Amino acid sequence: MLPLGKRNSSGLTAVCLYPGRIDVARIRNGSGRPKVELLASFERGADEVTTLSAVRGAFALDKNPCVTVLPQGGYQFFQTEAPDVAKADMKEAVRWKIKDMIDFPPDQASLDVLEVPATGAQGRAKSIYVAACKNDVVASLMRQFFDAKVDLQVIDIAEMAQRNIAALSETEGRGLAFLALDEAGGILTFTAQGELCMVRRVEVGSRQLESADPSRLEQLLERIGLELQRSLDNFDRQFSAIPIQKLLIAPGAKSQSLQTFLADYLGMPVDVLSLADVLDISAIPGLENPVRQAQCLTTIGAALRGSAA
Repeated sequence: MLPLGKRNSSGLTAVCLYPGRIDVARIRNGSGRPKVELLASFERGADEVTTLSAVRGAFALDKNPCVTVLPQGGYQFFQTEAPDVAKADMKEAVRWKIKDMIDFPPDQASLDVLEVPATGAQGRAKSIYVAACKNDVVASLMRQFFDAKVDLQVIDIAEMAQRNIAALSETEGRGLAFLALDEAGGILTFTAQGELCMVRRVEVGSRQLESADPSRLEQLLERIGLELQRSLDNFDRQFSAIPIQKLLIAPGAKSQSLQTFLADYLGMPVDVLSLADVLDISAIPGLENPVRQAQCLTTIGAALRGSAA
């Protein structure tokens, strides 16, 4: 399906399907910051193959290999103890290990695994992250791209796209917590040296924050703060040798409110990400807008997997 940990697929264009739209992004590495060469959004019509075909024609995506991400709710992503088997046998061993953790038969699962970096704690078993979804979900997605003659090479997930963005903001020898909220909820990642150490889901989404009155907003911010504090404590227990540099918040409509509240609540440095600090966005008019950055964050993160030199 993936593979999850790999980031050096050369020259991949991200083509991501969201409710109501399709985003396309391409990023190229150079002597300085990675450059966003292409970023565009298209209205998603009733016939997805027709829309994808139009996108393919606009950007020659039959000749440029592409990466996409699985839809929200279309997969499960969780941490578990690694089976004591050879690497070649890992996927098959994991398939049956997780049979009680997924809501469909394991023989109907497309899956991949990602090793969790060693914690350094004595006696702690080796852990892995597992991404699993029904074969039908992957097959349906692949069929849409195939029928539209788009050269789909990689299917990724939002957690790994977020990891790719977080890696650009890390400080050597320290860990980074990165919170990104969308309409449905949020993802909190902990990364170090470009590797994904921990992931937590946050139940409060950007739409809830934007529509809340002042009293309700305070309650929602406290819920986020409590979840983050628990996650930070958990990270410190598991990865005590990796000090957290700061909490980074993805851009968005309520990012400044989140920054102010969480800096006080958590008692640690909290910054709001600006893509202009880690990417060259000069070729993309409008991408300096935080709302546009928030909308395209996952697509840009997916494109970072294949940024070519």
